[in-house]
Amino acid sequence: MLELTRRQRQVLDFIQSVHQAGGPAPTLREIAAHFGFKSSRAAADHLEALKCKGAIQADARKARSLRVTSPLTRLRSRIVDIPLFGSIPAGLAEDRVQEAKGCVSIDIQSLGIKPSPVAFALEVKGDSMIGKYIAPGDLVVIEPRAEPKTGDVVAALIDGDSTLKTFVQRSGKPYLRAENPRYPDLIPAQELVIQGVMVALIRKRK
Repeated sequence: MLELTRRQRQVLDFIQSVHQAGGPAPTLREIAAHFGFKSSRAAADHLEALKCKGAIQADARKARSLRVTSPLTRLRSRIVDIPLFGSIPAGLAEDRVQEAKGCVSIDIQSLGIKPSPVAFALEVKGDSMIGKYIAPGDLVVIEPRAEPKTGDVVAALIDGDSTLKTFVQRSGKPYLRAENPRYPDLIPAQELVIQGVMVALIRKRK
């Protein structure tokens, strides 16, 4: 199981305490009310993260079916689930809103990465990174907490548009480099925000 954030642990403990008290699983509205969330959407987001991390299970066909899974079994496993947040352009930068599209299971041992409570996956669209063997349809695993270094592949917002490129600094000024000669370098006119560093690549099966 991936490490839980402080709030996710609190939500999990609340669900478990309700079960231990003999009550039915709490609803989204009850979870939101307990933690003072402004809407049930916030509660739903926490539950989705807990499901992705293997901490809870639920039957979509039944109301109040939340249940806490065995943490010891999941902690011994090298297979973890991380959220898949749609796709990212590996071509020209695009104005794009990322939405969670479920989870992807990864073997952290074979990929050589550490469990992370904030890592996420993105599907690659476009061919601007083929020089680093990143092809359309591949999945990239992104770690938001990693500090980008020159040569790292990063998910970034450049002047508000999303893209996957190589991070480069020249004379102390950062820009993004494509790994395909058909695409230009991307130099920010106003702002460059690094959303995370690619820590693993999951190859598209053919």
